[in-house]
Amino acid sequence: MRVLVVEDEVSLAETIRDGLTPEGFTVDLTHDGAEGLWQATETPYGAYDALILDIMLPRLSGYEVCRQLRDRDVWTPVLMLTAKDGEYDQADALDLGADDYLIKPFSFVVLIARLRALVRRGAPERPAVLRAGDLSLDPAERRVCRDDTPIAVTPREFAMLEFLMRHRGKAVTKSAIIENVWDAHFNGDPNIVEVYIGYLRKKIDHPFGRAAIETVRGAGYRINAGGG
Repeated sequence: MRVLVVEDEVSLAETIRDGLTPEGFTVDLTHDGAEGLWQATETPYGAYDALILDIMLPRLSGYEVCRQLRDRDVWTPVLMLTAKDGEYDQADALDLGADDYLIKPFSFVVLIARLRALVRRGAPERPAVLRAGDLSLDPAERRVCRDDTPIAVTPREFAMLEFLMRHRGKAVTKSAIIENVWDAHFNGDPNIVEVYIGYLRKKIDHPFGRAAIETVRGAGYRINAGGG
């Protein structure tokens, strides 16, 4: 199993290599984002089973490296490392196409387990565009369109719409939306779902005179499979 480690702390990069090598990994090292991007794209596609990518890198940040890899249709699994532990840093990394996230300092047992899980899953194919009539959502490009008109949505609105569209034609409950779009342990006001449904309707339905989002009395919400 061949892994590229892009980490600007040279001693940490070497420690990662020394820890992974006895576990059967072949490890290449580089210490800045631009070089890491070049190596990940110019090495024959498929040569790396996974990438370990620090977020705070010279020349190009880990965020930018990950974004450019996905823009170039390089879908090698990416595990991002950072000293930051804010939920927004994690969300940003995952939104840009990272597959997993590990906060420094980390356990090598956990790192190895995460890497092996990513390698088992392999490089995912480019996600398909989800469609309901003239409404489309592209998970890879983070793009929503209606009748080929781009619609700007927030990350939370995008997550809710994606969940609904993956179940298009079926009613999904408020609790299912909260569990999948917020958190299984969310303890805020469940009426937040209605608030965000309202936000989405103002963006994807009202300007176009068609209702893609339907309220199913006693059951929840549904994306009309025909787009409304």
